[in-house]
Amino acid sequence: MSRASRVAVVILAAAATPSTQERPLPDLEPFLKEVRARLETDASRQFGYSYLETRRRTSIDGKGRRRDEAVTVLESYPGLPGEDERWERVIERDGKRVPEAELRKADENRRKKAERVARTLAAHTPADKTRVERERAADRRERAVMVDDVFVVYDVGMLGRERIEGHDTIAFSLRPRPASKPRTREGRMLKLFRASAWISESDFELARLDVEAIDTVSLGLGLLARVHKGTTASFSRRKVNGEAWLPARAEYEVSARVLLLKRFREGGLYEFSNYRKFTVDTAAEIAPVGR
Repeated sequence: MSRASRVAVVILAAAATPSTQERPLPDLEPFLKEVRARLETDASRQFGYSYLETRRRTSIDGKGRRRDEAVTVLESYPGLPGEDERWERVIERDGKRVPEAELRKADENRRKKAERVARTLAAHTPADKTRVERERAADRRERAVMVDDVFVVYDVGMLGRERIEGHDTIAFSLRPRPASKPRTREGRMLKLFRASAWISESDFELARLDVEAIDTVSLGLGLLARVHKGTTASFSRRKVNGEAWLPARAEYEVSARVLLLKRFREGGLYEFSNYRKFTVDTAAEIAPVGR
């Protein structure tokens, strides 16, 4: 056999047995244990960062055509101490820059509020500080129970390895167990959704999550709104500056009925960029992030 023939045989043999060249998948339970230890909400992950957010909302007609897109661009900052919500500084609406006078007014209002919060914190007694820490500890316990409910509700199956934005990920299917008994309201809602997840193999971090409603989801005892079966959403995270997995994109298409009367379909896309570390100092002047 000639040298060329021997080389061809080796190449063909290698191509015919790809499974022997692939790395085996990790063991399920140890892998999930690492993932569980790192699960956090997007809000928790974004705490301590400012970022740029672009929101696109589109109405969808009865034939599935998208119409009337509204686009808002805003800068988002961590809330002041004691605030549950972040501060959002809108800088652009539908392609038009917000007037400088409006931006200056928003900045001035925020500065005044920061000064009020600083004065309040300066007057805090030891009892006040103890109460605040007790509330934070209660929040941490509540989040931990919510994470537990994910694994109570879902039967998790490992599907295989996939490459996403340069990272090796492990793909999973999440199917709700009908007889599961979650402890939180959020956990009970999870039973109405199935999902697919992609987890970074090296960092055990959620890189992408796709969800679909498998039944109608009632909000406000069904009096405020009902989100219909088939509603979908997709969330992705990206490793920023080689240090943290932060939200990058959230996309949804929802069919719902509000107040049992008005039915609507809407699509939305949220994109997050320009992450920067941000330390809230209530005594300092707010310094908006430049675009």
